Amino acid sequence: MTRTRSLKKLLFVYQTSFLLLVIITGAIGGLWAYFWQQTSHESVRINALLIEAQLVRGDLYRQLKEITRSGAGGDPNALDQYWHRLYLIDKHFYALQQHAKTAAETRAIESMQQSYNLMQAEMNQFLASPVNEAARIKLLDPAYDRMMLGDFEDAFLEFSKLIAQQRRALEQTIEYWTRLAPILIPAPILLAAALLFFSHRSFRRGFLAPMAEVVSGAKRISEGRLDHRIPTSGVEEVTVLARSINDMASELAASRDALVESEKQAALGALVPVVAHNIRNPLACIRATAQVMDDAEDLRESRQEIIDTVDRLERWIKSLLSYLHPLKPHKTRTTLAAVAEGALAPLKPKLEAKRLSIRRSAWQPDQALYADTDLLEQAIHGLVNNAAEASPPGAQIGLGIESSADEITLIIDDQGPGMPMNPDPKGLAPVPSTKRFGTGLGIPFAFKVSQAHGGRIVFEPAPGGGTRVRLSLPMQASIETESV
Repeated sequence: MTRTRSLKKLLFVYQTSFLLLVIITGAIGGLWAYFWQQTSHESVRINALLIEAQLVRGDLYRQLKEITRSGAGGDPNALDQYWHRLYLIDKHFYALQQHAKTAAETRAIESMQQSYNLMQAEMNQFLASPVNEAARIKLLDPAYDRMMLGDFEDAFLEFSKLIAQQRRALEQTIEYWTRLAPILIPAPILLAAALLFFSHRSFRRGFLAPMAEVVSGAKRISEGRLDHRIPTSGVEEVTVLARSINDMASELAASRDALVESEKQAALGALVPVVAHNIRNPLACIRATAQVMDDAEDLRESRQEIIDTVDRLERWIKSLLSYLHPLKPHKTRTTLAAVAEGALAPLKPKLEAKRLSIRRSAWQPDQALYADTDLLEQAIHGLVNNAAEASPPGAQIGLGIESSADEITLIIDDQGPGMPMNPDPKGLAPVPSTKRFGTGLGIPFAFKVSQAHGGRIVFEPAPGGGTRVRLSLPMQASIETESV
């Protein structure tokens, strides 16, 4: 049987699993989007740094050209262009500082700005001095431009190398995530497929298959197969449902058997009195005829056998009629020992014929009891007669009386082979008899008498072998009757 758990918990596990799948998928998608956003932003920032640095370098060259043109006197607007370039370069340096993110970038920008500031101071000094022939020659010399730009070019080169390194690192990061893409993208799909497979399998084994068994079993039970039992497997709710249907089938089977038995008893109760009436008349004629037969020696034994047989048939019919009709005990004060002795008297010839002896133990002849003497005597007679029939010749039949504050018990032990079946006090139908002339009514009649007195009968193995019968009657009923 599989381990059971409630359907609510099973659905909670499925919902939690799918929620976790959604979270994982969303996390992977969000991480991927965040990565591309960050790499795109970083790429734009690096490109912006490089562009601004190149603009600084380009405006610086143009600024030098404007100084040259101004010193040579060839362009009266050169000085205005010089100061405009100065404004643009300061603007580019400010943009570089805004785009800078790492300490290395800040240092590289500061290094370029310091080199530019030195150049700017020297260019401003040149503009403030009177222009002569030597100054013009110096401005027109290409070596002067290289000397002015030397420190700045070195700082610009270092900055360019730094930007190139960052760009390569960014490209490596993009390449790494690109290699992970074939793994990360199918992962949620594979996880969803696995979760769907296992959840469907678990749901089918825990609910669908057991529920199908319940439906199939309920259909079989509805067709009248009340002995069919539905397997109690799957989730807790299905297990409870299957167990309830099985219990219902058992109760229906018991009710059906009780109804059938009741119908049989009713039919038997209606039939037996008619049969008994039709049998009694011929039996009376046969007995009367046997009584008036000649008392010849050769006929005496046959006559007595006919009379004994007729009397036995009469007793059987009387027992059968008594068994079928409700018993109404008429209780009187007596003792259990006296009733038992009265039941033993008719059995004396049988006991002597089989050389059976009665062993009385814990006999309490004075223990008072209120009971219907005739019914109780007939019930004990049947039980002792069964013990005599079961015991081998020369054996002992044990009789004992036990009493307590609640009940008094008659114990009958035989030395027979034991009961072939355990009589059911709820089933009062005649039991199978193994005796040649048995009616099968002795034990059911004893059950009926004990129940009419509020007692019980228990069959169990005797200590020395054979069967022990315990006929227990309540003492409370005796006290109440006596007080009345």
